[in-house]
Amino acid sequence: MIMNKSCDLGLIGLAVMGENLALNIESRGYSVAVYNRTTSKVDELLAGRAKGKKFAGCHSIEELVKNLARPRKVMMMVKAGPAVDDLIESLIPLLDNGDVLIDGGNTYFADTERRTKYVEEKGLLYVGTGVSGGEEGALKGPSMMPGGSHAAWPIVKPIFQAISAKVGPKGDIPCCEWVGPRGTGHYVKMVHNGIEYGDMQLICEAYFVMREALGLSDDELYHVFAEWNRGELDSYLIEITRDIFSVKDPEGSGYLVDKIMDKAGAKGTGKWMSQLALDHGVPSTLVTEAVYARCLSAMKDARVRASKVLKGPTGKKYDGDRKAFIEQIRQALYASKICSYAQGYVQMQAAAAEYDWPLHYGNIALLWRGGCIIRAVFLDRIKEAFDADPKLENLLLAPYFTDACAKTQVAWRNVIATAAQFGIPIPAFATALAYYDGYRRDRLPANLLQAQRDYFGAHTYERVDKPGTFHTDWIRLRRKP
Repeated sequence: MIMNKSCDLGLIGLAVMGENLALNIESRGYSVAVYNRTTSKVDELLAGRAKGKKFAGCHSIEELVKNLARPRKVMMMVKAGPAVDDLIESLIPLLDNGDVLIDGGNTYFADTERRTKYVEEKGLLYVGTGVSGGEEGALKGPSMMPGGSHAAWPIVKPIFQAISAKVGPKGDIPCCEWVGPRGTGHYVKMVHNGIEYGDMQLICEAYFVMREALGLSDDELYHVFAEWNRGELDSYLIEITRDIFSVKDPEGSGYLVDKIMDKAGAKGTGKWMSQLALDHGVPSTLVTEAVYARCLSAMKDARVRASKVLKGPTGKKYDGDRKAFIEQIRQALYASKICSYAQGYVQMQAAAAEYDWPLHYGNIALLWRGGCIIRAVFLDRIKEAFDADPKLENLLLAPYFTDACAKTQVAWRNVIATAAQFGIPIPAFATALAYYDGYRRDRLPANLLQAQRDYFGAHTYERVDKPGTFHTDWIRLRRKP
């Protein structure tokens, strides 16, 4: 343990993510001062995993600050919300101009917008960074999405890029780059999590169709996902799904996944993205359906009661070519995944326009290629699309993705139709196709909707044949019943 005012970074909050990040930072050659409100956690870390390593264990915030080299860098890994504000207030009097405060939690972006301005007014620098990859990523190399005070980037960049995941042919490209001002880092992390919600729901729906319509066993599902992970769906989530179907129940017979209650929880970032999509006026339907699917799953007792009353197709099995249908499910999953990412990028573009953020969308795809939950080979294609056209309006319009969706049309539609005929709910697949069909149409039924709004509320409408805003006395002109 060192106590000589030379630590490269101070870290506050030693829950699993904080502790693993601290160990990661130290393993890259940096010294770390650590503090936790429950000081026994500090002592346990220094006596255990950090024993003999370049750590300073501190029992107060004051002690932590005294053990930091200038400019001081303090990373907060505490629960998002008021606890962060309280900690900032405690730290400001202890720090000097040019010192850096870093929030590495899952913070709501608007809080980071506010805190950046506030901390800068106090003469300090502020960084709000998304950190993705879970416990393993924090320890071995996460994806990091930093934003905030631009002057802070040169100060934290060496550490952040040293500890982040690495990709590329030589494994030397860090999945960490400056995102933009104020709350951009946390907004991009929120979109990452929203896409993660959609990806997970799509994979679960693919599994459900194969289990319910084809009757695939867990062992067969293992081989399906193993095969999918060798192609264009190669990704972390497909990989761990494959692994899940190989795990036997350690407390009994059969596979563990079949013993798990079908009730899913959520921590909030998916809901934030869905709510902000409504605020921005963009149709991020995949994450919204994924959130609703979790809400419906949580109504387990109600669903059990309803299952005894409500009727629909049950027990029906697919009698066609099973191998061909599995391939159609793979294609439908890939096309739906493209729509999910397209929606996420459209939402980031809307936020950038609203908050005056200079986001670099290709670079964001690079941040997600390693360390994070949605890491996938697929992301290279997104980088290529924005490199070719930095002002790309929608990923669906990039030639690669346009062609991919065109090739999957028959499979995509057949999977959704078959699931509907069999009574198998696949809301994320269905909303992805609905988004695609809606986006590719040059005319939608909103003309009737505008007529309805003008009829009952005089909301006015525009015409396709001449400019201007119009209102009609519908009652006077209507056909009398």
